[in-house]
Amino acid sequence: MVSEETLNATVKRMEKFSPDMARLIVEFPYGSLYARPGLDLKQRSLLTIAAMLASGAATQLDFHIKGALNVGLAPDEIVEAVMHCVSYAGFPKTLDAMFVVMKVFEEQGITYGEG
Repeated sequence: MVSEETLNATVKRMEKFSPDMARLIVEFPYGSLYARPGLDLKQRSLLTIAAMLASGAATQLDFHIKGALNVGLAPDEIVEAVMHCVSYAGFPKTLDAMFVVMKVFEEQGITYGEG
């Protein structure tokens, strides 16, 4: 799950525009979906990244990549999940997602693929 600080910033920004949407972005995914049994948080994070990538929601992807790191996914797991999507979502969406991964890793001080 994303850090409480990141979630709070997103919710506060949305509250100024639409309090109902701010409530829904917390209540539905985190109160209903993430609380369900059957998948752990790492699995849910990987599915979320894949769904965001496939739907072309790159502007929301950084939020969920940070969340995936927060629940303990390793950088290589995130990169592999994104790469796995190339044959299902196509190169343009996958490359857009990989650039978001690269940006988040850079912001977090995570080195990957240097060698």
